[in-house]
Amino acid sequence: MERNVGGMDRTARLVLGPLLALVGLAVVFDVVSTNVYLGGALVVVGAIFLVTGAVQQCPINSLLGVNTCPRN
Repeated sequence: MERNVGGMDRTARLVLGPLLALVGLAVVFDVVSTNVYLGGALVVVGAIFLVTGAVQQCPINSLLGVNTCPRN
């Protein structure tokens, strides 16, 4: 697969991914009291953001024809 995540998109994913995952873990472990399912969803979304930012490939970007990587 070609890289399709770069620039500000990549930076946002690498910053927001871990933040969402940490907030989700806080919810799951009842540090912040709210819905546990919401916490689980935040962990999953955060992990997806982190991985897609790290490998610079996003399947949804490919499906939509979006390419924010300047090297391609």
